[in-house]
Amino acid sequence: MIKNLLRQLIPSRQGVSPGGGDTAKADSLIEEGNREEKAQRLQLAEELYQQAVAIAPGHAKAHLNLGVLLAEKGDVAGATRAYEAVLSIDPEHAFGNYNFARLVYLSGNPKQAETLLRAALRKKPDFAQAAALLSHTLEALKDSAGAVEAMELALRLEPDNFSSWLSLAIMLSDLRRNEEAQRAARRALALEPRSPEALRLLGLVLCAQGFALEALEPLREFIQIDPSRFETQSFELGLLNFDEALSAQEIFDKHRQFGARLEQAFPARFESYLGNSDKERRLRVGYVSADFCTHPVMLFLIPVLERHNRAYFEIFCYSTTANSDRITERVRGLCDQWVDVTDLPHPQLADRIHADAIDVLIDLTGHTRLYRLPVFSQQPAPIQATWVGYLNTTGLTRMDYRLCDVRTDPPEISQPLHTETLIPLPNSQWCYRPFIDKEVAVESPVEKNGYITFGSFNSALKITSVMCRRWGELLSRVPNSRLLLVDINSEQKRESIRFELFDMGISDDRFEFLPRVDLTVYYDLFSFIDISLDSFPYGGGTTTFDSLWMGVPVVAAMGSTPVSRSAASILSALGLDAWIAPSIDRYVEVAAALAADHQAVVELRRTLRQTLKHSPLTDEATFVRDLEAAYRQMWVTGRQAKPVP
Repeated sequence: MIKNLLRQLIPSRQGVSPGGGDTAKADSLIEEGNREEKAQRLQLAEELYQQAVAIAPGHAKAHLNLGVLLAEKGDVAGATRAYEAVLSIDPEHAFGNYNFARLVYLSGNPKQAETLLRAALRKKPDFAQAAALLSHTLEALKDSAGAVEAMELALRLEPDNFSSWLSLAIMLSDLRRNEEAQRAARRALALEPRSPEALRLLGLVLCAQGFALEALEPLREFIQIDPSRFETQSFELGLLNFDEALSAQEIFDKHRQFGARLEQAFPARFESYLGNSDKERRLRVGYVSADFCTHPVMLFLIPVLERHNRAYFEIFCYSTTANSDRITERVRGLCDQWVDVTDLPHPQLADRIHADAIDVLIDLTGHTRLYRLPVFSQQPAPIQATWVGYLNTTGLTRMDYRLCDVRTDPPEISQPLHTETLIPLPNSQWCYRPFIDKEVAVESPVEKNGYITFGSFNSALKITSVMCRRWGELLSRVPNSRLLLVDINSEQKRESIRFELFDMGISDDRFEFLPRVDLTVYYDLFSFIDISLDSFPYGGGTTTFDSLWMGVPVVAAMGSTPVSRSAASILSALGLDAWIAPSIDRYVEVAAALAADHQAVVELRRTLRQTLKHSPLTDEATFVRDLEAAYRQMWVTGRQAKPVP
């Protein structure tokens, strides 16, 4: 995108310079050359500029026009000589410095470009193009604050420049300054309402702020303008899971329609497979993910990688992003083959997987932001399945299986809403191990406070306005109760929640916001709450486990989609069915009744971790054995079991 924006930072031919030779004749030749260049008669234009240079070698304007033409033709060496000639005549020449900076920046030398641009701005402080290019230069030099400052200068000079507003919005988004990024994106859209890139960026920023349903509007407009961008369509599908107004059937239909379009655009290119008589041979299993880093998916994958039986399974990890941290290094050391495929386009990645002779290919991403489903559409592996990263169908008929459990996906309900064959694991689709081990607080907050403190640790994206109103009703029903909301980083999201709670009559001394914190502090925060409140319709997974691990029970509700049954599945596996509302309509009633029994809450604080530790939900050896049995079952059965959607 940045390269496209830079194209709008056009070369400048303006400026006057000291004389040297017949400058009047040279100017006449330059004007004639400009006309020829505009008519795309470039060779003739170049000859005229060369004549101007020969007639007036001390005339900077002649060298400048020649340099611009040579740069546009791709003659970097010739353009460099021309610009150097301009600056030898007038070292502070604003347009000479700017154009030379543009050339060296695009040639990969941002440091020299910065020096030239600062010279241009010293000479001409109102040079908006130079300020904009300086911003991109500083960004390349990793000076994010300087880049933003330079782009803000460019916009003060040219407040109606669409490209500069879009560039600023991108920079602010990358810095997670999302309120400012949203304003910049909206300014860009005010100038160009049909800009696909600005619409998509606005959708991404709204998501980062925690507004899932609001993000759908610009993303859908983007899709109408540019229906070829499958990654944005996939992102839209992921957001549908947050929309309580949609039925499970409507969500499935959207996924299936997407899958049909994707499979048409990325046809299967490899030989099909219908089962194999060699049931016991060692299988090559490939995991494809953008999240081989500190991410919830790794909580569940790392124990699997540690315990895979290498006599029967060889493990490949295909990392689709450059994100890297200590967890990345841990994963690298646990797989047999680590393959960084960040820069591989979908067809080349499919070729690589096929060349690696992967038998069972596992998608860990689904319809999340950094999806790789076009790879699976090409069917590079005999067996393809999706697990843990996305609790719903992919919509692809070429995704053979989805691993799940009978509580999130009762077969009679979920199978008709999947293009994949569902493979329920015996106990759960998850096996939990916390990232770090922290002791459970001995005392429940209610013991010292005398009132119940509710809490939500779920992503801000999951906290819809409808859910806030339910929580407001709950606080009204439970006298003196409080609510702690963690990971709400956007001030605009906080204001939205405040509005809903105030509207329900909840004063601001009864709820508190905390931003995202590091893992050590995160686990400690559970000591301040008595009961966790699950979100709906997109429920919690990792946060549910974390809460139970820290001795805090969770109130959840059952819905019509797998993600709306995720927390309920975990609670049911622990025998905590009383903490599950049979429908969202009964959520407040159930939560209020549970909160009334202070002694039960106190007792759970002391017993929940042991209950979880001695449950199948933390039995890693059994889970991995069950998972490997599922892989073997898929391999032996093959694609002949695929249902017709």
